[in-house]
Amino acid sequence: MAGCVLAIDQGTTSSRAIVFDSGFSPISVGQQEFPQHFPKSGWVEHSPSDIWTSTLRVCREAMEKAPDGGSGVEAIGITNQRETTLIWDRSTGEPVYNAIVWQDRRTSDFCATLRGQGLEETFTAKTGLLLDPYFSGTKIAWLLDNVEGVRDRAERGELVFGTVDTWLIWHLTGGSVHVTDATNAARTLIYNIHENRWDEDLCKVLNIPMSMLPEVKDSADEFGVTDAELFGRSLPILGVAGDQQAATVGQACFKPGMVKSTYGTGCFALMNTGDTAVRSHNRMLTTIAYRLNGKTTYALEGSIFVAGAAVQWLRDGLGMIESAGDTQALAEQADPNHDVYLVPAFVGLGAPYWDADARGAMFGLTRNTGPKEIARAVLQSVGYQTSDLVEAMRADWPGAEKPVLRVDGGMTASDWTMQFLADILGAPVDRPTVAETTALGSAWLAGSKAGIWPGEDAFSAEWKLEKRFEPQLAATDRTRLLAGWQDAVKRTRTRQD
Repeated sequence: MAGCVLAIDQGTTSSRAIVFDSGFSPISVGQQEFPQHFPKSGWVEHSPSDIWTSTLRVCREAMEKAPDGGSGVEAIGITNQRETTLIWDRSTGEPVYNAIVWQDRRTSDFCATLRGQGLEETFTAKTGLLLDPYFSGTKIAWLLDNVEGVRDRAERGELVFGTVDTWLIWHLTGGSVHVTDATNAARTLIYNIHENRWDEDLCKVLNIPMSMLPEVKDSADEFGVTDAELFGRSLPILGVAGDQQAATVGQACFKPGMVKSTYGTGCFALMNTGDTAVRSHNRMLTTIAYRLNGKTTYALEGSIFVAGAAVQWLRDGLGMIESAGDTQALAEQADPNHDVYLVPAFVGLGAPYWDADARGAMFGLTRNTGPKEIARAVLQSVGYQTSDLVEAMRADWPGAEKPVLRVDGGMTASDWTMQFLADILGAPVDRPTVAETTALGSAWLAGSKAGIWPGEDAFSAEWKLEKRFEPQLAATDRTRLLAGWQDAVKRTRTRQD
């Protein structure tokens, strides 16, 4: 079983580890959910120790389940929830506060102040991002300014910042390595994606000491080796990418114009734009898709904050379903003549609206509305939001054809949802045979760097289609449904810019 790679997939609601064999197939899995903390409205936090201990536990579980106790594992790849922000003591590893999760909106007012000062263009020109609480930079500033003693310690050089990948690598290497990769750095609001460096001017605006920042490496690179005590031997960490970029790699979207969309807690669509950093005029993000051998490949990205999280809301918030799988059965039984729209702005609206203050709303309710119609609205909201993203990307890149959408993530298991997605896009939706594309992408980065897995072309040739969903909805019905969606969004927004 030589040539195996251990992929760490540290997500928003759970930590997972998967061992892939040399044929890119998953052969063992470990997974553990961990608590979410909501100390105030719009605030979302994780315990840093939960992130680390759950990750270590699932890695050991996946290794133990693999043939011969994982002896064939030769490298580790890491993919992670992006933008989630941690600060810890450089010497002890003790965090100064909980991890502030990407969904957190506590810096909305700060972002508005920066926009009011006319600074958004400065940030966008350098980072490809917008001034939104989503990104790490304003979270770092909040921690420095609101946790007692943190700024003084940071300015003395005692503290370091990291996204989740950096936090995990620090622990995996026994505190000896403080690094990140270009894709994660690109989501911080302080990294110049054109010059591939931390930006001193942006750090000054946010008053962030640059001594806190990790070294930035390629996505396939040497990130250190694990402490031998963790897995009984040292293993090299050779691949790192933020979860959406890792999924782009795992879907083999290596050619410009290819698009993938991942449906997890949120929904994230990326279009490969090659070596051109396409400037969006429709409030998409310009970001780094991956950086290999010093060469940067860029992407346009649309971020939706709530996708699978809306299904969790049906289960945990409303008690309407017992498991996520129940949603499709309800949706299939909904009244076809009853159009209900859910705008799931539970933590604000992401692309292309970027309205941090918007909150969720439901429209079209009648006395006959019941769980079936609400369940259908939840699933349809994912399709509507994806349509917004794809149309914005096409407008940003004139001449781009309506793309085939390669999909992954938990929600893609629902044939009903994927068929609606194809219908509302008016374009094919391709679901791959290997559903674990995010983990697979990080595994490929590590395996290719180790020389035990093939390069881009051979890897792309191995991508296999499980099912294609062709659009079946009449154009008139698509137009009507999208008009209803746009009306619902307009009513939900707090600003119409």
